[in-house]
Amino acid sequence: MAVTDEIESLHSSFYVNQLRGHALRTDPFSYDRDTYLMEETLPTAELAVGGCLELADKIMAEEINYGFALIRPPGHHAEPGRGMGFCVFNNVALTAKYLLDTYKLRRILIVDFDIHHGNGTQEAFYDSDQVMFLSLHQSSLFPFTGKESETGEEDGRGYTINVPVFSQFGDPEYTYLLGRLLQNLVEQYQPQVILVSAGYDGHIDESISSTLLSTKWFGVATAMLRQAAREVCDNKLLFILEGGYNPVSLEASILETFNSLITKEIPQTGIFPVKRAEKLLAQHPLREFWSI
Repeated sequence: MAVTDEIESLHSSFYVNQLRGHALRTDPFSYDRDTYLMEETLPTAELAVGGCLELADKIMAEEINYGFALIRPPGHHAEPGRGMGFCVFNNVALTAKYLLDTYKLRRILIVDFDIHHGNGTQEAFYDSDQVMFLSLHQSSLFPFTGKESETGEEDGRGYTINVPVFSQFGDPEYTYLLGRLLQNLVEQYQPQVILVSAGYDGHIDESISSTLLSTKWFGVATAMLRQAAREVCDNKLLFILEGGYNPVSLEASILETFNSLITKEIPQTGIFPVKRAEKLLAQHPLREFWSI
């Protein structure tokens, strides 16, 4: 279980105390209609963060290569000063902060393929060059942030890369985009560890989104991330569960990720030369630092 100091390395003490007060109220929706709080919520959220930090320790100690934090509640919408979108503490951002503080890392890549933009993660490192944040998410969807023009500020200028995609995009487009982005960003940034906000709500069977990702795509994405981690950071790769609301497709997609992680040889994924994806890249140019 994460302790208060670890959580307050990112989240304000005012916010944490505010959560404690709301968790004791009889109305679970007293804080936010999308972020319900009960007496058990904070201990559960602290356990979730603690599990992520323990996995990070094991990866840094080279006891394991890859980790997957199968946790709830999710976290990537939680900003330093407020929770939202079912998220209480930002698990992936807290893990990155822990790695920066404890292991003195200076280059962490966070890849977020949840269908919703990880606004909280972006805010946490928007002015930092020590964490690069890459998000592929459906355009014009909650929380309505993550425009391609949001690229960071001060030291972090150019280290936030948002790729809002069109609805009806599916496996070929996502594979092309993720492949091109990983290839270029990993080569230029040389991350020391890769963290993944693994959201499965872009699945074709999810009613919350309009993208068309298959179960198999999540295994393909995992293989691509494994390849990147092997090339630049000695296989240091940690997945943290985010969204996913159809229990059937969520279970199948997570298992596809597991199978791809434990396969001895990294599967060959290939890159699809999809014209629609190329057009998307042209319409959403990234910072000149990270030309793709």
